[in-house]
Amino acid sequence: MSASIGLPRVMRIGGGAVAEIGSVVASLGFSRPLVVTDNFLVCTGAAATMMKALESAGLSPYLFDGTVPDPTTASLEVGLAALSAHEADSVIGFGGGSPMDTAKALALLGLQGGHMSHYKAPRNNTGPALPIIAVPTTAGSGSEATQFTVISDSVTEEKMLCPGLSFLPVAAVIDYELTMTMPARLTADTGVDALTHAIEAYVSKKANPFSDSLALVAITTIGKVLRRAYLDGNDIQAREQMMLAATQAGIAFSNSSVALVHGMSRPIGAHFHIAHGLSNAMLLPAVTAFSVHDAESRYADCARALGIASVEDNDEVASKRLVEELAQLCRDVQVPTPKDYGIDSAKWQKLIPLMAEQALASGSPGNNPKVPTDAEIRDIYAQIYN
Repeated sequence: MSASIGLPRVMRIGGGAVAEIGSVVASLGFSRPLVVTDNFLVCTGAAATMMKALESAGLSPYLFDGTVPDPTTASLEVGLAALSAHEADSVIGFGGGSPMDTAKALALLGLQGGHMSHYKAPRNNTGPALPIIAVPTTAGSGSEATQFTVISDSVTEEKMLCPGLSFLPVAAVIDYELTMTMPARLTADTGVDALTHAIEAYVSKKANPFSDSLALVAITTIGKVLRRAYLDGNDIQAREQMMLAATQAGIAFSNSSVALVHGMSRPIGAHFHIAHGLSNAMLLPAVTAFSVHDAESRYADCARALGIASVEDNDEVASKRLVEELAQLCRDVQVPTPKDYGIDSAKWQKLIPLMAEQALASGSPGNNPKVPTDAEIRDIYAQIYN
């Protein structure tokens, strides 16, 4: 059975690559990009530096810095107005997952119109969209190389997964130097997010040899350097390797799929406004423990790639070590439980039925090695609270 593979047309990877953003955009034939970013990158001066680089290449960029964490349908409205007023011919997503998700949504809505709920899974979006250039500043989401965006419905609070080639960037500029100032908490959360992408891509029912190879390489790298990057943000080698691994994991799951962790993570983010990487980290050990016996050999491969099992260890031993190591990793990088994060127990328990319903409706749990029932998802939510 063949696999359908989608990749950015152009990728610039390495320290200082962001300085080449002007030549990348110009070489693709675009002249009026809308730069979609957030207030943080405006305050650091990074957004101004990008605008100067674009202008120096003879382009006419416009800056939109109204991105919000976990973008919503309401937050897109101002961006769409900016897109139209500038008569943009392309969109640059500059930042973490939220600016890139926003850029992808604006690129599609700018040409097709409508409401983002029209484009959520199971719909596969392959229609027209403005070209997207992605410039990540965190090592985690992999959004620079994926055909997905995630937008929350401002009315229902549903965190909607919107898939399809319409959202795949035409170019990605991947510069690890942009991650050097990431604080430890963000480093940990985005790093475990990247590891989740790689593991889920490998164990997914939609896995294929192309995605497998990238997933295993990413797992190996993250196992070696995530703790280093968390403990010492100035570790240049760790930062560089984490950035590349995050992109590799993004390509892997974009061409395979995510599974139960992501299906359960999105409702947590929507209802409790927890960053996507952190909600994934809260879930990863428990979901892996739930799933491991239905794909023991695949999880064992992940354990060997992570460096905590050898070829001499049988699959049962190796997969058990993976479950233990994921729990230990989350302890080492101080991933809080929902209770530790400050979420009220009564509110958590009250929302479990709705979160389970939304997780199943996303379709992601159907890609899991062990497809859960509604009751099993509820049980996992109850387990991870404390």
